[in-house]
Amino acid sequence: MKPAPFKYHAPTTVDEVVGLLAEHGYDAKILAGGQSLIPTMNFRLAQPAVLIDINAVSELAYIKSNGDGGLRVGALARHAEAEHSRLVAEVAPLVHATMPLIAHPQIRNRGTLCGSLAHADPASELPAVLVALQGRVRASRQGGSRWIAAEEFFQGIFTTALEPDELLAEAAFPPLPSRSGWAIQEVARRHGDFALAGAVAVVQVDEGGTCTAARLVFFGVGEGPVLARQAGAALVGAEPTEQRIADAAALAANNDVPTPHEDIHASSAYRRHLVEVLGRRALSQAFARATAEER
Repeated sequence: MKPAPFKYHAPTTVDEVVGLLAEHGYDAKILAGGQSLIPTMNFRLAQPAVLIDINAVSELAYIKSNGDGGLRVGALARHAEAEHSRLVAEVAPLVHATMPLIAHPQIRNRGTLCGSLAHADPASELPAVLVALQGRVRASRQGGSRWIAAEEFFQGIFTTALEPDELLAEAAFPPLPSRSGWAIQEVARRHGDFALAGAVAVVQVDEGGTCTAARLVFFGVGEGPVLARQAGAALVGAEPTEQRIADAAALAANNDVPTPHEDIHASSAYRRHLVEVLGRRALSQAFARATAEER
């Protein structure tokens, strides 16, 4: 298959990019890594009239630390850069640990973190990580930009809060507080395949080991990242024993997660089972890190 005809632009500045988006709106698509866009164009599932290639916009190619100790990632930062970055490993270890789970090295060499977030595939790891860390994205347009919280950004299957004239210019991951722990768990048919289900946990404990905050987010089981609010609330104020963690994971599977979809790879019941199993594993590992039993 070949893509439908389109006009091609290769701007060199963000101002040029947002100018083109303002001019063409819904008819335009941004090309960064192209690992999702190009296949859909080849199958004519996407037929943009205008393709805006941002690979020459060098001001978007960065991974750097925030002033508060968090992480800022520009729209042209590749997965492979984050995977091998000492800064990411130090400042955002959950992001660093997520990278090897994303597809295969060839994909990570071209694919971008912001592109994955903008694509908003329900089975992708990074949207769930951004929600779990309470991160945000910066959307740029002519005349200015705005920050969008992760929980507000993802709005459904392949759907985000980005307007047609906006560019996802940057993602920001805040620093983890002291005595925090994190974990990501997933099950896939083969390494590099999209996950049948996955779980991301970020927790915090006080000096006595009591849970003071818990966020458990699932991917691959809904129309986007699924934040298990009831499971998290059930852990706060309690000692994270094995039984409490198991109860919270069961609560997530039975109450927080809507009926998972069914396809040729897994039944709805199996995905719900994975929610409970992976939720328990992720929480256990995160609390172990938070209490310094695992680093």
